[in-house]
Amino acid sequence: MTERTSQRTPNRQLASLIAEAGFSNAGLARRVDQLGVEHGLDLRYDKTSVTRWLRGQQPRGTTPALIAEVFTRRLGRRLSAQDVGLDACAPVYAGLEFAATPQEAVDIVGGLWRKDTGSTAELRRIAFTPAGLVVPSRDWLIGRADEQVARGPAPEPPPRVPPQSRGRGGGQHGAGQPGGGPGRRVSAGDVHALRSVGELFRSLDNAYGGGHARQALVRYLEHESEPMLRGSYGESLGRRLFASVADLTRLAGWTSYDIGAHGLAQRYFVQALRLSQAAGDRVYGGYVLVTMSRQAVYLGHGREAVQLARVAQQGVGPGAPPVVQALLHAAEARGHGVLGEARPCVAALARAERALEAARPGDETPYWAKFFDEAQLADEFGHCHRDLQQYRTAAQHAERSLELRGPAYARSRLFCRVVLATARLGLGELDQACALACESVQQASEMRSLRAVEYVRDFARRVDPHREAPAVRGFFEKAAAVGVALG
Repeated sequence: MTERTSQRTPNRQLASLIAEAGFSNAGLARRVDQLGVEHGLDLRYDKTSVTRWLRGQQPRGTTPALIAEVFTRRLGRRLSAQDVGLDACAPVYAGLEFAATPQEAVDIVGGLWRKDTGSTAELRRIAFTPAGLVVPSRDWLIGRADEQVARGPAPEPPPRVPPQSRGRGGGQHGAGQPGGGPGRRVSAGDVHALRSVGELFRSLDNAYGGGHARQALVRYLEHESEPMLRGSYGESLGRRLFASVADLTRLAGWTSYDIGAHGLAQRYFVQALRLSQAAGDRVYGGYVLVTMSRQAVYLGHGREAVQLARVAQQGVGPGAPPVVQALLHAAEARGHGVLGEARPCVAALARAERALEAARPGDETPYWAKFFDEAQLADEFGHCHRDLQQYRTAAQHAERSLELRGPAYARSRLFCRVVLATARLGLGELDQACALACESVQQASEMRSLRAVEYVRDFARRVDPHREAPAVRGFFEKAAAVGVALG
């Protein structure tokens, strides 16, 4: 790894901390490498690398933050890169903080939006870290409600300046920048527009995948939502504003998750959770935790998925609408399914089914939960029974979900079709399984969704032992023809 030599004096701070921690040079290098693995990095430092750092050379990228984190864990006190005598950089867990105040939350999430719309893809390469789930979910569960989110009246507008007199930094952007006072006055129409934009992007995501318009959504958050959050609004409108931005931020995380940017998605989910607390919307916070649980299931972290679902259930309480209760129990079931825990999985599914049956047309179901209907519940049953290798039951529920699910949910239908194909394969019905998989691979080629491709790849791995069968050859040929790489 290339390093800079801007600091040529010996790094006495680093030497002192190495002595205090009792590390050898090789021991420090090994721990930095191990921490890098947690974040999806292949660093390969050794004792010679540490010797260079001690002589004043500066490691690049996230390494200064990793070194500081190694000492933080060893010594039990928070240390920054500067404390270690290295150049300032973003902390390892930047974006995973659960802010102390609403405006601190705006600073954190605003920084994420700006970095995500930048020219580099650094954020999209950050790895998911299970350790980053614990503190935010705990702080949400036990944290006190924010007493105030309102921001004072906007200042008087400055005198009109002729266009030719304006400098390159002129215009209205200053009102929305970090550290400024209250800027534009937010209206009810502004908040309603945020809600409408959310519905638009949600529809695009469901039909075409998260990669289709994700960048446009993040740019909208940066250029429209952040100036509103830094603007002027009263208490009631402010709560609604934070709720709408929380929903858009969760959606930014969901679309990031769909394209495989899991560390970035995790950070958006954490910040959506914090914004929902500022909104005073406990039920929506539970939904964000369920979203985090879904990601954990997808990545194979079943235990964390169950814990997140249970924290959501505890935090929301029994007074939530029945549809929301069903959603929370189904999320727990999915975690148990990944773990192969049949009894608690089936019990959680039964609770979800009872809750959904208790729903009535007049219930005040939140708009974001209305997708959770009989089709979605059947889909949850299908996934769980597939994971438990109970293929006949999985097939029955997957077929029912496909019968009930509307075409607007194209990606969900694709997922369910692959679950049905897997169940048919498990039942020995090879031709039917491959016919379903061929439909799915065609759809995956038309979407911008890594998850869709990964579902098809999972089926390919399962069917590979039968590659010589004509139906299986046809499936692999179809994938090659439409450009879906199964390797």
